[in-house]
Amino acid sequence: MSNKQKPLTINILGEEYMISCEPGEEEALRDSASFLDNRMKEIRAGGKVMSNERIAVMAALNLTHELLQQKNSREDLSISITSRIRSLKEKIENALENWQQMEL
Repeated sequence: MSNKQKPLTINILGEEYMISCEPGEEEALRDSASFLDNRMKEIRAGGKVMSNERIAVMAALNLTHELLQQKNSREDLSISITSRIRSLKEKIENALENWQQMEL
């Protein structure tokens, strides 16, 4: 089986685009295109932005903002979990130390 990219046609705001796609990634690319198409249609339906180019920029900004919010949220969660694990580790170490001293 070859790893050669193959062309895939997607449709966004009524326009077709030919995109190179890795084998096995076709469905993910179609899902991504569909998600983007829906977002762009929502922006267009808002009536404030008219050209497809401006709609694409607004969609890109909105999606980037959401992505960065999720990234920051995951980082905050990771910091919180790391802190909690560190605290639990200290408690366990203290408990083991106290237990060892009681046995002496």
